[in-house]
Amino acid sequence: MSADASAGAPVPLAEVVAYLDEYLRVREVPDERNAVNGLQVENQGLIGSIVAAVDASQATIDGVIAETPDQPAPPLLLVHHGLFWDGNVPLTDRRYRRVAALLDHDVAVYSAHIPLDLHPAVGNNVVLAERLGLAVEGWFGDYKGVPIGVWGQAPARLASRDALVAEVNHALGITSAGARLIAGGPERVGRIGIITGGAGSMIGAARQAGLDTYITGEGAHYTYFDAIELGLNVIFAGHYATETLGVQALASHLAERFDLEWEFHDHPTGL
Repeated sequence: MSADASAGAPVPLAEVVAYLDEYLRVREVPDERNAVNGLQVENQGLIGSIVAAVDASQATIDGVIAETPDQPAPPLLLVHHGLFWDGNVPLTDRRYRRVAALLDHDVAVYSAHIPLDLHPAVGNNVVLAERLGLAVEGWFGDYKGVPIGVWGQAPARLASRDALVAEVNHALGITSAGARLIAGGPERVGRIGIITGGAGSMIGAARQAGLDTYITGEGAHYTYFDAIELGLNVIFAGHYATETLGVQALASHLAERFDLEWEFHDHPTGL
């Protein structure tokens, strides 16, 4: 996907980073220590395009380098899961290979985890709700003192579990095994909640919020019993799949604001 092919001149990386930091509130929103939200790798000062991806993996980095060799300025790699999830470790082995490739090709990396999940305009949760035609009526699910999930009343066309699962598959482009339904709640869907990614542990929070159906990416084995015994329908649609939407929405927003082209690099994990 890309913006208008008539995108303009390269822009200062510092200007884009300053805008992102404020727009996403990266210094205010709580997160895991290893998320390291914000600019993770800088470059020599200019960017010519934006590449969005879920993960700052070697496959993503190699793909960005291979597909953007002739641009007047290098791209900004915009990701949801950054480079440092394995902690403060030496620059050796795969960590070295990733960082060396970025530096060799002057590619900057900006990462936004929870600040992107809960953003009210381009966040993973809100954008998935929009794709499903679900009007957001409230927030739920405490994450370090901040509500992270969104909920709304099921529209008439999604009032059955089967219809909702089919629409989730369609909205996320899931074509293989499809989203997994744990049918612990009513067949007629009422209040639907969404927290993308690995938020199976939030089933209890969804129940406390008065929801009967909860959509997330993945959960541990015990979450099956949480769903059944708490009386909720739970849809596991894949950690990766549920978190493809926010980075694309954010990249599109940035491209329009700074007159840059953008594209999405898709590297599904199947998880």
